[in-house]
Amino acid sequence: MHRLILLILGLVLWLGAGATAPLMAAGGGVLPGDTLAVSTPDPARAARLIGVAPPVRLVREDAPVPGWTVLANGQVAGYIGSTWELSGSVGYSGRPLDVLFGLTPDARVSGAELVQHNEPILTLGISTEDIEAFVSSFAGLNLRAPQETRLAQIPDVISRATVSTGVIRDSMLRSARTLALGRGVMAGDGGIDRVAFEPRDWDALATSGALAHTLVTMTEAHEALKDGRLPPEPGPGAFLDLWIAILDPPTIGRNLLGQQSFTSAVGGLGPNEVALFVASRGLHSHRGTAWRRDGVFDRLSLRQGETVHVFTEDDYVRIDRLAADGAPEFKERSVFRIRGDSGFDPTAPFTLEVQATRATASGDVVFTIPVDYSLPAAFLLPDAAPDTPLWQTVWQDKRPEIAGVATMLAVLTLILFAQESFVSRPRLYRAGRIAFLATTLVWLGWGINGQLSVVQIVAFLHSLLSGFRWETFLIDPVIFMLWSFVALGLLFWGRGVYCGWLCPFGALQELTNRAAQALRVPQIAVPQPIHERLWVIKYVLFVGIVALSFYSMERALVLAEAEPFKTAISMRMLRAWPFVLFVLAILTAGLFIERFYCRYLCPLGAGLAIPAKLKIFDWLHRRPQCGRECRLCEQKCTVGAIDPLGRINPNECILCLKCQWIFHDKDTCTILKRRARSTAAAPGGSP
Repeated sequence: MHRLILLILGLVLWLGAGATAPLMAAGGGVLPGDTLAVSTPDPARAARLIGVAPPVRLVREDAPVPGWTVLANGQVAGYIGSTWELSGSVGYSGRPLDVLFGLTPDARVSGAELVQHNEPILTLGISTEDIEAFVSSFAGLNLRAPQETRLAQIPDVISRATVSTGVIRDSMLRSARTLALGRGVMAGDGGIDRVAFEPRDWDALATSGALAHTLVTMTEAHEALKDGRLPPEPGPGAFLDLWIAILDPPTIGRNLLGQQSFTSAVGGLGPNEVALFVASRGLHSHRGTAWRRDGVFDRLSLRQGETVHVFTEDDYVRIDRLAADGAPEFKERSVFRIRGDSGFDPTAPFTLEVQATRATASGDVVFTIPVDYSLPAAFLLPDAAPDTPLWQTVWQDKRPEIAGVATMLAVLTLILFAQESFVSRPRLYRAGRIAFLATTLVWLGWGINGQLSVVQIVAFLHSLLSGFRWETFLIDPVIFMLWSFVALGLLFWGRGVYCGWLCPFGALQELTNRAAQALRVPQIAVPQPIHERLWVIKYVLFVGIVALSFYSMERALVLAEAEPFKTAISMRMLRAWPFVLFVLAILTAGLFIERFYCRYLCPLGAGLAIPAKLKIFDWLHRRPQCGRECRLCEQKCTVGAIDPLGRINPNECILCLKCQWIFHDKDTCTILKRRARSTAAAPGGSP
């Protein structure tokens, strides 16, 4: 029997470490390379993207936005853009993601082709061909269409690759919008006319209401601040001469900033975001200097109804000069981004307030200088409406799954917080655990694909290094909720909050082993010295996957095939026979050694064990006699996390609570049975 186990172990290690490389390539790997330099599309690809017959000629244009103009028969046939170049598209993996797309002069996407990605979707059984088909389905999207029509034309994200294809979708839409705006072919959205342009000088913009203005003299400022220290000297000069404008309409933004600066300011804005122009001269600065220390512009606030918006350093761009004829010589010129999630409506009136303060013995004297603004109707489109961000749409569509996962997490939280009451009732414990594991496997795993992976840890690390975006991870609500719960659970309970209860493949192993024990399949106790040394395998795998990802994400994903989750859970064993054989080998070993894969091979478990060292509480009870007088818990431990001295290794414990059930069960725990016998034998004890 021991030779059989050694043979199975050797087969598992060979499949996990060696055989997966060629198999991954055969089964559909990622595109090679982890860095990206934008290259000129060849004429054949350009003609294909635009949908015209060759020959064509490409003209590179870097202003106002980078891209290529495609000429056929001397006429403009369309434009080509790169999502990486236009929006810096970074995928879920934290690596560059690039799609080349064609745009016709009437603002229609004529074609799109995948150039590069390193997304972990391939660990979920989605091939590169699937992603290429998804990208090509953007052809025909009309950027000028009303919102309802436009939303119907946008392809749906791919099931089981919601995050990555959602990122591709958002970067594609943002880049197409930027290119269309830069080439002047796109209709406006969000209620603002972002296409129409008419040359105007400074005075014409001010007369039309595109610019709002307020002037505070030194005398007015002196009266307001005279009770503070060092008030301004009275006089006719300007304390603050302030001008503001919404920049998004080209007639305003292009005239004020010039085409290149205008496109840089508004072309990269996200959905529902707008740009605010602020310029001033005089003694008082609208920016101040405090923002250089804490990143917050404490002098500025934007007020609309009951909502007050404060600007940060991330929202600010300094403007060195203005392009509008007749523009005054300002001391400071700024552009501030108003975020889409702030609730701001650029079509409604608002007030920008600038504060001036002077200290007194009892506090500060504050002088608030308001300037009211309302975007003139000439710059608005009456029938346009903003699109809902993708992640919000996904969360609305997946409300049943979200409710189900929330219920599971609530039940698990109750179990873990009330574990004494749970484990002290043996029938409740056994039935409750089997029911929870069955739900984890069948509904969470096979049903809604709630299987976490080490690849997601790698993607998170790369995202932190390359520009973290919450929207990227919010696109898949099930995975987001699980990781959020696990991150918090690591502090309270350690890695076991996931490995012991929420891992579908872990549940599959434990349920199959329970069936094996019911059929009297002999269980093998791995000697402690060998058992502890085999732990090294999973930690080496985890470190190897993470380290390799910084060299080549492609090769890291190949090594991540050591995880059987894609085959057993995501693809439900519908895969090439070598991958199925790998899973069957692991499960076969698990029939003889409970949770064999969790013990020795799981890189995800190793990755969770490392931060679990920060665990704050110790919820598992032990007695002084544990390990010294009784080793029952050690023998019964699901993953062998209890050493011969009775100590529980938190790095290996999966929080199955079996030792706690034994601890409280007077019919199982040898210490409690011995105490009961001693009590019965003592004088006056029960016979």
